[in-house]
Amino acid sequence: MQALGSDPEKIVGGFAFTEGPVFSRRGYLLFSDIPPNRIMKWEKGKLTVLRENSNGANGLTFDHQGRLLACEKDRVTRTEKDGKITTLAEKGLNVPNDLVYSIDGSIYFSDLAPRGASGKSLVYQITRKGELRVASGDCDRPNGVALSPNQQKLYVADSGARNVRVFDIAGDGTLGKGRIFADLKSDQPGNPDGLKTDESGNVWVAAAGGIWIFNPKGEHTGTIKTPEPPSNCNWGEGFRNLYVTARTSVYKIQTKTNGTRTF
Repeated sequence: MQALGSDPEKIVGGFAFTEGPVFSRRGYLLFSDIPPNRIMKWEKGKLTVLRENSNGANGLTFDHQGRLLACEKDRVTRTEKDGKITTLAEKGLNVPNDLVYSIDGSIYFSDLAPRGASGKSLVYQITRKGELRVASGDCDRPNGVALSPNQQKLYVADSGARNVRVFDIAGDGTLGKGRIFADLKSDQPGNPDGLKTDESGNVWVAAAGGIWIFNPKGEHTGTIKTPEPPSNCNWGEGFRNLYVTARTSVYKIQTKTNGTRTF
């Protein structure tokens, strides 16, 4: 898939289950290794542990001040400059999964109810004032979330329905009725998980067999195969190139596009 990106290059491995990659403006990559309860840091070829006992940290991103935002097993948190952890949302949540920071200061995140539980899986918004509100209940099992380049649409990977839904964002941050943007059903095992957009409006989805790419119309333009089933992806330094978390390893794909800037 040279027109879309290079073959994945393995940069580090030996983990239990990697998720939530995010690249800091300071020049390092963070990602979650979920079973051992760690947030890892990879910088210039050196691997260290950023945070032990991460409370099941999964999806990660930054806000405009460079503070780390994390979906943990029962809450959404922000790590302050001094290392203190602030809880942004907790009450009534199931298992927060992935999140995206909006330029207006709000946060959208997916929350998965345990299978067989009575609770409902939802997409939430934490407003710029810190209020928690339900943004959508349209998805069966909402997973990855990503904003369009103009931040007027929110894309949500639905692992249950094996598709990606798109929602129009109103001026106050509320979401309109979602519609199916792309179908990702496949004979291969694996459901759509994390996803990101690029500045041209293409959507890059970690799904069965690799990273699926869709144009702004929702047309599948190709798949970059990964050696291991991918869980998530995110743009690297300068919002170029793509880091992919995939089970026991992290890979890097050289791309010819710039990613959407959200922090």
